[in-house]
Amino acid sequence: MTSRPVRSGSVRGAEFRVADAPQAERAPRPRLRARAPSADALAKKQLRQAARARRRAERAELRRFTRRARHRKVVLLSAVGVVTALFGLIAVAVFSPILSLRTVVVDGTNRIDPAEIQAAVEIYTGTPLALLDFDAITEELSVFPLIRSYVTEIVPPDTLLVHVVEREPIGSVQVDGVFRLVDPAGITIQESAENIEGVPVISVGGADTSSPAFAAVTEVLLSLPADVGGQVVSATATTKDDVSFVLSGVGQRVVWGSASDSARKAALLARLISLTDAGRAGEFDVSAPSNGIFRPS
Repeated sequence: MTSRPVRSGSVRGAEFRVADAPQAERAPRPRLRARAPSADALAKKQLRQAARARRRAERAELRRFTRRARHRKVVLLSAVGVVTALFGLIAVAVFSPILSLRTVVVDGTNRIDPAEIQAAVEIYTGTPLALLDFDAITEELSVFPLIRSYVTEIVPPDTLLVHVVEREPIGSVQVDGVFRLVDPAGITIQESAENIEGVPVISVGGADTSSPAFAAVTEVLLSLPADVGGQVVSATATTKDDVSFVLSGVGQRVVWGSASDSARKAALLARLISLTDAGRAGEFDVSAPSNGIFRPS
């Protein structure tokens, strides 16, 4: 095959060439044979692989030996977080105005006006509940002689409950023409120029309420059943061994003696009263708890 010459020309100023016709396909080049790596290169490769394996093993050993330390660190950080959160909650509870005293509620009162107790405690309004000075509150409430005891209860977010236990009167004692209503401890609950109805008049031979005679009378009165105790109009004693009292109605008298065995004597008196005509005047003698008797007058 003959080759054709390349012709050139121009069309409107542009040059062009006509390439020669393609020649016959060239023969494929022979492949080069890969050379085997040298012993030096192979040794270097093995060294690099060994170094990488050693570093991996060292990291694994390091993680294994430091696992306990890392665990302790996690536990320590968790504990620090919990303590920090706890202190934060305590700070909120102590200093937050949301948890300040705004309401005082009083219950358990009968003779005392609860508004007076509220007024005594409300001077601490605005104080955070956790910072209330209960010793100061006790001092404020100590001016109320009718309060035998009380219990406070905090009700979040802003309320203080005051549960009051009033002194219960046991009788009245006449001193210098004035009747003093007293509780079993001899604390004066109220005073009156006239006899106070509903409680017995206690006479202890001129002794005061700290005497053994008064203690014996109160112990006897407290041992009586409610239905019998409600009938007592007066009680007397000059010593701790000669307690006696008078019942309402026809004025039946009861000789009690000492305050010992009061429970047995009270049960014996109740049986004697149930067997005796309430309109019959006389005297019950229960000073010997195993042998009670009624002596008509």
